[in-house]
Amino acid sequence: MVVVGLLIFSLAALAVTGQAIYFRLSYLWVLLLLGSWIWSLLALRGVRVRRETRTRRAQVGQTLEERFIIENASRLPRLWVLVRDRFDLPGVESSRVLTLLKAREERSYLVSTRLLRRGVYSFGPTELISGDPFGLFSTRQIMPAEDALLVYPKIFDVPAFFSPAGVLSGGEALRRRTHQITPNAAGVREYAPGDSLSRIHWVSTARRDRLMVKEFELDPLAEVWIFADAARDAHTALPYTRADLLKSFDAASRRVFLPPSTEEYMVSIVASLGRYFLRSGRAVGLVSCGQACLPSILPPDQGGRQLSKILEASALLRAEGELSILALVLAQRRHLPRGSTIVLVTPSVHRDVAVAADHLLQCGLRPMLVLIDAASFGGPEGTKSLALTISGLGLPVYQVERDADLAAALSGRGRNGRW
Repeated sequence: MVVVGLLIFSLAALAVTGQAIYFRLSYLWVLLLLGSWIWSLLALRGVRVRRETRTRRAQVGQTLEERFIIENASRLPRLWVLVRDRFDLPGVESSRVLTLLKAREERSYLVSTRLLRRGVYSFGPTELISGDPFGLFSTRQIMPAEDALLVYPKIFDVPAFFSPAGVLSGGEALRRRTHQITPNAAGVREYAPGDSLSRIHWVSTARRDRLMVKEFELDPLAEVWIFADAARDAHTALPYTRADLLKSFDAASRRVFLPPSTEEYMVSIVASLGRYFLRSGRAVGLVSCGQACLPSILPPDQGGRQLSKILEASALLRAEGELSILALVLAQRRHLPRGSTIVLVTPSVHRDVAVAADHLLQCGLRPMLVLIDAASFGGPEGTKSLALTISGLGLPVYQVERDADLAAALSGRGRNGRW
């Protein structure tokens, strides 16, 4: 520190020469150090920061707008305050330096960030840094994160996808109640706040002299189960850095390109197909085995709430599991109603994929497969031969390569279409 060096020099010169000028300089340096230290202690007294955003859930490709509000509640002005954001979201640049913050003043600024990676990110912590005017001392104050942002995976608008017909035109209703309206009425119950007026059963209401609503059960032939292969050994990825991720957004076409990872492609395919089937009025369920040792099961349901659950599960899914796609199918086979549509999404090139598809077919289910070409991501060869083997069973197979248009590939158009 320069001031400390000057103080030592003044004291040494005072001891050698005894001149009064050095005594006055030493006294000045001591006062400067003491005053700067006290100033730094009070620099952040009464200074607070708030973070406001309109949403806590967004999708890859969208823009997150966040407002930082810095308030000086003390009676003293602040010469400078550094707001340092520790938000680990890729591409965010929200740190600012505010100068001449007056007493009782509130100042704000807006930060816009393009969302490029799915997952959960904490808003903060936020660090406030200030000090004395000479920069001799600094003080820090950390505001802990109070909320988090959930970024959904990129969803592609699939115009069409093969949907096999059910075994019968109508099926035996599952004994599982649902909030959705289905062809299977299960009975009536008393009206509860929040029930739709369209579900009121007026005959029972008139007979019992109180509001009664209809209850429904799920139709097994309307169920679609999506199996996401999250086995660690099945996935591969090409090297890419944080800088490559920041360049994945094309400003001209407003498109976000997926990272060269089979995991990211699988998650986007699962989310896109989930939305497609829900829009078609189907009940959709999701089965995976990622971070935990036990499979994660999302029971089939319909509507926008189910879409939110699928997107949330997809955003948190990581390819860190130990169960292969065959083991996952065998573990969940007894929970799948006969006639259900099963969509297997996997980058695996192992023959167990064909065995799993044949097992589902023999059990009276309707399997379909979406194979992610691992070789295009730097992985092993064998996706094309596996697709030929499965198509020989009479099953629809979609093959997706790196940099493919997922909307076109899942619709059966182009070189990455249905076999």
